Amino acid sequence: MENEIKIEDLGYSDFFESNRKKLDLGAFSVGRVTSEYQGLYKVMNESGEYLAKITGKQMQNALSREDYPAVGDWVAIEELDKEQAVIRQILPRKTVIKRKYGDKNKSGEKNKTQIIAANVDVALVVESVDRDYNLNRFERYLAIVNDSGIRPAIILNKVDLISKEELDQKLIEIKDRFNDVDIISTSTVSNEGLNELVRFIAKGKTYCFLGSSGVGKSSLVNKLLGENGIKTGAIGSHSGRGRHVTTNRQMYLLKDGGIVIDNPGIREVGITDVSVGISSTFDEIVDLSKKCKFIDCTHTHEPGCEVLSAIKTEKLDEDQYSNYINLKKEAEYYEMTDVEKREKNRQFGKFIKKVKKELDMF
Repeated sequence: MENEIKIEDLGYSDFFESNRKKLDLGAFSVGRVTSEYQGLYKVMNESGEYLAKITGKQMQNALSREDYPAVGDWVAIEELDKEQAVIRQILPRKTVIKRKYGDKNKSGEKNKTQIIAANVDVALVVESVDRDYNLNRFERYLAIVNDSGIRPAIILNKVDLISKEELDQKLIEIKDRFNDVDIISTSTVSNEGLNELVRFIAKGKTYCFLGSSGVGKSSLVNKLLGENGIKTGAIGSHSGRGRHVTTNRQMYLLKDGGIVIDNPGIREVGITDVSVGISSTFDEIVDLSKKCKFIDCTHTHEPGCEVLSAIKTEKLDEDQYSNYINLKKEAEYYEMTDVEKREKNRQFGKFIKKVKKELDMF
């Protein structure tokens, strides 16, 4: 390798080393998953890059997709040669970004969870100023990120498409809604904000780009890499939608030492049981709710509700309130279906026992 890479350059820390020792994995090397290709994984460490696979036992023991390696994971590997390896175990994750996916109208697909990336330090939520700009969508992403214990930052991209006055207005709106989140406005055409983005990314830290298709995530990563190594595509002229050019998650090392993960665009930001993330994102509403007359106030109709009172007096943004209620309902739905599934399994088990008992009588 032309440039020698240290394991710390890939984000390895005492957290992972201590867990490696606790799990008695000292006989194996460790590496970081940089990409996934239909059951095969690229794993990188200071010795190089390997094409790796998990064992059949791991597949048998896996209860869900969360038990499989994800981009950003640290794994214990057994090298077969200079290019191939076997993943023996996934080290405990420090952080993980995940979302709900699947058509909730189809049986069996209500509660599938997809891991977007693991062991991320900062999530860069990207929206473009043209078709994609939406404060409620920002809040959805931030709820997921905050629940993961990951620092969020907002990137408002393609600012070359609007006037300075329009940009200033959008930045005021974002800062008013998210006053404690870093905001960077960028353009890969005019290069505005790119130096600020470069300075924002620290050596040895992992940054994950999140956003819809076509917002310019891959173009931003290309600028950070200083090369055009990622395919990018134009927005469809008729649909106004971004094309899914980035088809798999990929980790990249920047020349200044930062680590970035590019993601395929997400059409729908489905949340899971992110109650903590919602509370962190809507802290103003949470503070108001502490003054409500009833402890179990739903903030929808109850007398003495401080949240509803704040909306009437215009102290609270009505659009933000509506988004909060919708996200709370979605999170509660997710939790409810898990409970219902367990109850259904319990009732079915009782039914089977009853049938067996009746059959034994004949």
